Amino acid sequence: MSKSTVAKRYADALFQLAQEKKVVEEVNNDLEELVKVIETTPELLSLLSSPKFSIERKKQIVAEIFASANPIVVNTLELLIDKKRVNEVGYLAQEFKVLAAEAQGFADSTVFSTRELTEQEKAEISSTFGKLVGKENLNITNVIEPSLLGGVRVQIGNYIFDNTVANKLEGLKRTLVG
Repeated sequence: MSKSTVAKRYADALFQLAQEKKVVEEVNNDLEELVKVIETTPELLSLLSSPKFSIERKKQIVAEIFASANPIVVNTLELLIDKKRVNEVGYLAQEFKVLAAEAQGFADSTVFSTRELTEQEKAEISSTFGKLVGKENLNITNVIEPSLLGGVRVQIGNYIFDNTVANKLEGLKRTLVG
């Protein structure tokens, strides 16, 4: 998903409100569920953005479907309907997740390796590389990439730490060939 400026603004406002009410984790979970619902039933997003239904009817549908969700999430979704920005909900959830993780001292990371990492290896990578970027812990997504030959490549936001055999061989090749 690409970044959306509008979604970032909404996510910032939603995050501030969730912090005030001390429901950041609950709102984050509800947003994740909302995104899952939209991904599994794309017709819902089409319905909510369709001009065939009145704004009031769309809000009524949202209130019925997400009755168990935190009222802050429902109100935000209704606001997006009012402003005809309901298509931004996926981006908003993504931005909110980043803000929530940062507030808790976490960061999302992707670790590329030749095999599945053990929990101990993930914990070591999390503590070591988390310190390098000023975070307490990392939420690690492990991606298997056999072309690395060995070692790991860790991507945290815009930072990439490449300690793979393939990268070292490439460096050696540049040095020898010139």
